[in-house]
Amino acid sequence: MTTLESTRELSPATRPWRRTVRAYVALTKPRIIELLLVTTVPVMFLAQRGIPSLSLIVLTLVGGSLSAGAANTFNMVYDRDIDAQMGRTQNRPLVTGEASARGALIFAFVLTALSTAWLWLLVNPLSAMLSLAAIVLYAVMYTMILKRRTSQNIVWGGIAGCMPTLIGWSAVTNEVGLPAIILFLVIFFWTPPHYWPLSIGFSADYAAAGVPMLPVVKQMTTVARQIVAYSWVMVLTSLALVPVADMGWIYLVAAVASGALFVAEAHRLLAVAKRGETKQSVLKPMRLFHFSITYVTLLFLGVAIDPLLHLPLPGLA
Repeated sequence: MTTLESTRELSPATRPWRRTVRAYVALTKPRIIELLLVTTVPVMFLAQRGIPSLSLIVLTLVGGSLSAGAANTFNMVYDRDIDAQMGRTQNRPLVTGEASARGALIFAFVLTALSTAWLWLLVNPLSAMLSLAAIVLYAVMYTMILKRRTSQNIVWGGIAGCMPTLIGWSAVTNEVGLPAIILFLVIFFWTPPHYWPLSIGFSADYAAAGVPMLPVVKQMTTVARQIVAYSWVMVLTSLALVPVADMGWIYLVAAVASGALFVAEAHRLLAVAKRGETKQSVLKPMRLFHFSITYVTLLFLGVAIDPLLHLPLPGLA
């Protein structure tokens, strides 16, 4: 009997409770939640032009984590068939049998209700509705409608991942301001050059599962050109925050330096693709994927620090 078979034969009654807890935590995709929170707190600092109350930060992060966990769990429930066909996702709880589809679906609805009520009662109704919209966008628009039907799935489906910028701003101000919209757009344009390199690295998996990610259905040069285009628009959009939100030297340096490195890495990928290279060891798409996470961290670190240690730019003081 294989390990996978023995795992699937364990009933909830005989499975150790710690394994069950770990399985349900895994359904929420904690690493993705961490990335979403990186974009929430700095926006709250910017909206406050300082440090918001610790209680508001904690309440917003808890609500946001519950919301993201709900969306990710819905995603795993719906995608469990293709997850079983992909090496990268074969160890997910619904594939191994560590969690049941019915249990996971109930868990997702509970998290949805809990996160919405939490934010509504403890933060404000606007943040709660934005959070609920993010769940619907990811679970329905991306997972159920776009992912298996179009190579542009991650472009429009990625809107859900942009919502934390609006939620963070609304938690402080009870409205959605232009700076938050600009940062929303930064994440929107960041998502394709962040996710497509990952899709290149796992294109065989996506092809086997029948998911039409762009690197599966288009030539590598086409994919790389789109990555470069989105990267440039992303960086230019990030610079629009400077006059709109009266950002200073700290943010400007962070945006320009990290953006320049991002664009340079995107152009490197394009140059290699133009030479006709298709080997992963030569393309090295995961270099851009990993740096894209560093980029967001550095950029939003600048968003958080700039209001605290504001060094005004000439003409904007």
